Amino acid sequence: MTRRLLLLFAILANTALGQEMEPRAYSPAPVGTQFVVASYGYQSGDVLFDASVPLRDVDIKLNAGSFGYGRTFSLFGRQANVAVLFPYLWGTAKGTVFEDQVEVRRSGGGDVRVRFSTLFKGGKAMRPEEFAARKPETLIGASVIVVVPTGQYDPARLVNPGSNRWAFKPELGISKPMKRWTFEVMGGAWLFAANDSFLGTSRREQKPMASIQGGVIYTLRPRMWVSGNATVYAGGGSVLNGTENDDRKKNARIGATFSLPLTPRQSLKVAWAKGVTTRIGGNLNTVVVGWQYAWF
Repeated sequence: MTRRLLLLFAILANTALGQEMEPRAYSPAPVGTQFVVASYGYQSGDVLFDASVPLRDVDIKLNAGSFGYGRTFSLFGRQANVAVLFPYLWGTAKGTVFEDQVEVRRSGGGDVRVRFSTLFKGGKAMRPEEFAARKPETLIGASVIVVVPTGQYDPARLVNPGSNRWAFKPELGISKPMKRWTFEVMGGAWLFAANDSFLGTSRREQKPMASIQGGVIYTLRPRMWVSGNATVYAGGGSVLNGTENDDRKKNARIGATFSLPLTPRQSLKVAWAKGVTTRIGGNLNTVVVGWQYAWF
């Protein structure tokens, strides 16, 4: 039964995908903008399992450091952006398996993420001088996130920072400005390839997981803003060697983000999130601090 506790890392990795909340994901920028980001995130809380699994009082503490690069460019006259993120993960988990107390520690490089986005409405590609004179307008955009299985993974080990599978998230988003306020809504779904080396030679599949996010942003002054966000995600049940598990998600989270400009090219972002309802998976409190440097 010790193995069952180790499986919680796999469950948490899947749940974390649905827990993401990123305000201003479709905000415009002039063509030629480049940026680098560095961030640190900490998650802690409980993990909830189906009643048939003999795991109780499972508590986790996860850390993630990441570095990323992005660039905005023109695609058929529309603004487009591509970004890549390189994460490193480390953390501990402990809980009760029947009457035994078990603790697990792991660390290593995570799976690389690539995000491509473009704007259909309000997203004309502009150079910096044109962009500075633009008026805020409604934005409609689309994006796709690709999780590349580059993370540390050993089929002989039960716990790995990498997932050993591809994952994709197509998404649509709408952003509506009203003076200092901006209202956003985004909807998408995670699609997962199979891991054919799960726990050695087992095949683990996962069903699609839908998510919807809403947010309200208030601009305090140029480049300084605060937001409140909420997300709901459902689905994502797993199948192990053809047998379905009762681990379908139906969870909700809330969060807030504050962005502070440090210099004309640098900014600092602090984000917080927590679970509201959790059926299966991590009911986690999250704090993320990120630094960004942008240039033309």
